[in-house]
Amino acid sequence: MKPIRLGMVGGGSGAFIGAIHRIAARMDGHYQIVAGALSSDAERAAESAQELGLDRSYADFNEMARAEAAREDGIEAVSIVTPNHLHAAPAIAFLNAGIHVICDKPLAATSEQAQAMAEAARASRARFFLTHNYSALPLVREARALVAEGALGQIRLVQAEYLQGWLADEVENKQAEWRTDPARAGAGALGDIGTHAWQLAQFVTGHTPTHLSAEVSSIVPSRVIDDDARLSLRYASGAKGGLWASQVAVGQENGLSLRLFGTEAALEWCLQDSEKLIVTPKDGPAQILTRAQDRSESYRTPPGHPEGYLEGFANLYSDIAAIILGDTTDLERVPGLMDGLSGMAFIAAAKASSAQDGAWVEVGE
Repeated sequence: MKPIRLGMVGGGSGAFIGAIHRIAARMDGHYQIVAGALSSDAERAAESAQELGLDRSYADFNEMARAEAAREDGIEAVSIVTPNHLHAAPAIAFLNAGIHVICDKPLAATSEQAQAMAEAARASRARFFLTHNYSALPLVREARALVAEGALGQIRLVQAEYLQGWLADEVENKQAEWRTDPARAGAGALGDIGTHAWQLAQFVTGHTPTHLSAEVSSIVPSRVIDDDARLSLRYASGAKGGLWASQVAVGQENGLSLRLFGTEAALEWCLQDSEKLIVTPKDGPAQILTRAQDRSESYRTPPGHPEGYLEGFANLYSDIAAIILGDTTDLERVPGLMDGLSGMAFIAAAKASSAQDGAWVEVGE
C-alpha cells in the first residue's frame, strides 16, 4: 500500500500541535507529508517546509487546494492545524477540491463558520474528520464497549471534567495569545477543553444531553474570554450529568476525567492514569482493567509499556487512513462532522444559559 499523500495548513516548524499531527501521521507509515501552507507569510512558510523536508510549499491555502487538486500526484488529504477562526476557510477550500480534511478541534470559532463547513462537507465527495484524540485511547474505547454491552445497566449519572491551571494568571506566549482572544478562539475553556469533555462523555455513553444549565465565567479579572465553565446536564433517558471545564484550576495540569454511574455498575477513567479503567459492580469490589484486558486492539506496545497522547492521535490517523482507503468497519468510532457540530451546539447553549443566569436551555443540533 502506498502512503496517503498528506498536506498541512498551519503548523509550521515550532508549532506545538502541528508537530503532534505530523508525528501521529507518520507513526504507522500510512501517510507521507508532501506539501503545506504552513504560514500565511510566504517566507516563513517556505522556511518551515524546507526544515520539514516537504516537496511543495504554498503561501496561500486556496492556491494549495487548486494546485494540488490539479496534480496527478497531488495530496489526497490535508491536516488543518490553525487557530480556530482559521479552520473554516481552508476546510471548505479543500472539501470543494475533493480532498479529504482532517481538522483539529473545535470545529470552528463561530456557528456561522461551522454551518458553512457542514454545507461544504455534505456537498463534497471527500470526507471530513475531527481530531478528538482522547476518544482513540484504548481504555476509552473499552469503556465505550462496556457501556454498549450494558455492563453498567442504565446510565443514571454522568460527570465529565477537564481541569487545567496554566491560565490561572496572565500568560504571555503564543499559545495563550490566540486561545484567550475571542476573535480567534471563539470560546475559551469551553471551546479549548470543554469540547473534549463533552465529546468524551458523548462518545462513551452514546448519548447527548438534551438540555443544560451553565455558569460560564472569566475568573482572571482582565480576561475577555471564558476560563471556567460549570454545567448541569439533562438527558432524554432521565439521566443527570455535570461538566466542569477550567483553565484556572491551580495545580491541575491536564485533568480530563469521566465518571459514569449506572443501575448495575460504575466506571471511572482519567487521562493522567489513562492505562487504567476502574469498573465497580453494584455491591462488589472495584475492578481495575488495563490494556491487557482491552479488546479495542488500539494499543501499540505490550502492557506495562505506557502509551498516551501521541498514540491516541496516531490511532485516529490510522483509522482515518483505513476509511480513506475504503474500510468503513469502524467509522462510528472516528470523530467527524457531527461531533464538531455537537461541540459547537454545546458552546452556544452554554453561553446562552449563562447569559440568562443559568437558565435551562435546549442543546441544538
